[in-house]
Amino acid sequence: MLGGWRRALPAALGRALRGRAAGQGGRAVSTSWCPVGTAFDARQQQQPALRGGATGRDTGLFGVPELSCPEGFQEAQDKALQDSEQLVQKACSTPPGPETVKIFDQLSDSLCRVADLADFVKVAHPDFAFREAAEEACRNIGTVVEKLNTDVELCQSLRRLLGDETVMSSLDPETRRVAELFMFDFEISGIHLDEEKRKKAVDLNVRILDLCNEFLIGTHIPNKIDKHVLPEHIRYNFTAEGNYLQVAGLHADCPDDLVREAAYKIFLHSNSQQLARLEELLASRNSLAQLVGYDTFAHRALQGTMAKTPETVRQFLEKLSEQLSKRTQKDFEMMTKMKMKLNPHNSMLMPWDHPYYSGVLRAERYNIDPGLYCPFFSLGACMEGLNSLFSQLLGISLYAEQTKRGEIWSEDVRKLAVVHETEGLLGYIYCDFFQRPDKPHQDCHFTVRGGRLKENGEYQLPVVVLMLSLPNSARGAPTLLSPGMMENLFHEMGHAMHSMLGRTRYQHVTGTRCATDFAEVPSILMEYFANDYRVVNQFARHYKTGQPLPKNMVSRLCESKKVCAAADMQLQVFYAVLDQIYHGKHPLKKSTTEILKETQEKVYGLPYVHNTAWQLRFSHLVGYGAKYYSYLMSRAVASMVWKQCFAQNPFDRAMGERYRREMLAHGGAKEPMLMVQGMLQKSPSVEDFVDALVSDLDHDFETFIMDS
Repeated sequence: MLGGWRRALPAALGRALRGRAAGQGGRAVSTSWCPVGTAFDARQQQQPALRGGATGRDTGLFGVPELSCPEGFQEAQDKALQDSEQLVQKACSTPPGPETVKIFDQLSDSLCRVADLADFVKVAHPDFAFREAAEEACRNIGTVVEKLNTDVELCQSLRRLLGDETVMSSLDPETRRVAELFMFDFEISGIHLDEEKRKKAVDLNVRILDLCNEFLIGTHIPNKIDKHVLPEHIRYNFTAEGNYLQVAGLHADCPDDLVREAAYKIFLHSNSQQLARLEELLASRNSLAQLVGYDTFAHRALQGTMAKTPETVRQFLEKLSEQLSKRTQKDFEMMTKMKMKLNPHNSMLMPWDHPYYSGVLRAERYNIDPGLYCPFFSLGACMEGLNSLFSQLLGISLYAEQTKRGEIWSEDVRKLAVVHETEGLLGYIYCDFFQRPDKPHQDCHFTVRGGRLKENGEYQLPVVVLMLSLPNSARGAPTLLSPGMMENLFHEMGHAMHSMLGRTRYQHVTGTRCATDFAEVPSILMEYFANDYRVVNQFARHYKTGQPLPKNMVSRLCESKKVCAAADMQLQVFYAVLDQIYHGKHPLKKSTTEILKETQEKVYGLPYVHNTAWQLRFSHLVGYGAKYYSYLMSRAVASMVWKQCFAQNPFDRAMGERYRREMLAHGGAKEPMLMVQGMLQKSPSVEDFVDALVSDLDHDFETFIMDS
């Protein structure tokens, strides 16, 4: 999953620089670097941080001097706003030419370097004062961005460039594309409106930012219930708080049907305040979209994506649902039989049963016990596996680098240097992998600093954070990953490589700043590598005996994932359809809960549960509003890329270079569908997307990783 600053400036990607940036190519291995696997398997030993200079001062978070204390966010913010004012004046007085685009990119960079960093800190820093200061910085920078997107004089400086055919024809394709993207931002923010309506657009954008933050917080708040309401024998499953029990999740893996039912009904119980936030958020998004000239928010949000229009998304989801229908029904029948077998007194399949009984079926049919796999997946071994794969496929190595005092926010965070065999240091990945109090339980990739070619000819190295929720192991023992954790690690590292290898001239279009329905392709593609025995065999060793993971165990694991996979995918279709309806034509014909009920029963197939409001926990409505379908469409593309390009040989260096050249190095500087065409050597249709997803469900689909 992608995290990061959701600003009006477009998320796009540019053409990678062909040559080495000055001062970066061919850098020797630093003496402060060590093998990546060793750094993670030795995490229980506190890493000795280097002192921050002769005075012993903290260097500041991510090496930013101002951020040695929470108050530093105000200083960093003030400096960014001061720089932005100067850059706006410079842009308005500069004659049309490539310099105009460079200035706009500097403006984007000055704001993003604070906003992107703050966007991570506000959710992950263990110190509340840091989180609060980062939250305020995000809001203030966001307000400035919305005002800049409706600044008429600033827009005119860009319009003069785009209107000068002679100058435009002299620009390289990437610079032209970035100029067009900046203008697109102005247009979707209502630059063409009169002053009163532009002010309204700014106010709506600011209100939407606030509502998004409030709604997101609300999705994670536990619900409480009088403990006497629940049978005494199940109360221990929930956190006690006086006479109340706190329900903070769905307990989807609990074998007790009554616990799952109680958790589902209590955690998803409707909340009037959260409901009001959602309704205002959806209405505000629609008002903004219509104000700036779009029929719906979905039409506005899908500009520049692979799908392009809500009509294409609807066609994709309808065709996929149609193809899944019979398979899904069969999956539900299998789950119902299993429930009858284990609980004869209550055999009706309910929404809280799907995750549990599909897991039971997988375990029973293929004898899948995560505990049997964990000893083969120590975190250090998995990191070495990624290192080996990237080395063979892309010529890239990962090294653990020592951090300075104050640079990291928790002692178990590790900093990785990403080094290419000929191009040298490409950037840094901070690995925040372990659980701690107040840290969100989610796996996510954050851009902290985008890469760009600086004015002095040097390259600004990208910096990202990978955030996981791995359990803390006993001191002296390695952290052992379940198969699902290992796959999530590969997924998030796919995002990180996208950020590292999108070495673009412009920060505004670097790394994962690309169309949402394309951004998940590199990460999902990594899941296919994680499930290939030839890849797994390179690193999966029992941490005590050194024994390799048997091939038949990998085969059974891969086959088990296809059990009830149609029902799992149908659930994702339901989420995506609901998202499209919520962001479609307004006013909505019914309440969001009535729409949920109707859509769940029509698209998903399991009954709606009275007095529940699952949509109020649907956190993806914030970052993926009108774009939740992206996970499915990206998976379809990743499936096609895997089967056509890597299934025969997952270590094919020539194909790896083609993948970098065609897909990782362009992003927003090239239409996403053109990148897919470049990789696949054809233009896939909606039917191709659907066929790719459905074919992955076939148990008789042969790959080199299966030993049937």
